[in-house]
Amino acid sequence: MSVVIRLKRYGSKKKPFYRIVVCKKTMSRDARPLEEIGHYDPKANPAKVEINAERAKYWLKSGARPSATVGSILKKKKIT
Repeated sequence: MSVVIRLKRYGSKKKPFYRIVVCKKTMSRDARPLEEIGHYDPKANPAKVEINAERAKYWLKSGARPSATVGSILKKKKIT
């Protein structure tokens, strides 16, 4: 089972809001995730990010791979 950490889009048109989720690689973007570990608001100034570092580390140790955007968020939060 290949697991990824990626963003799930919420919000209305031109007002995006994302949740950081862990899901299987083959599932669609809006499918039910295995776990939600945080959220990301790019429209706030500066961008607002809240993430459960303990759960993110657990999933990374379990073999989950972050997407490019989530990888940069994890680097900024010094989780990876």
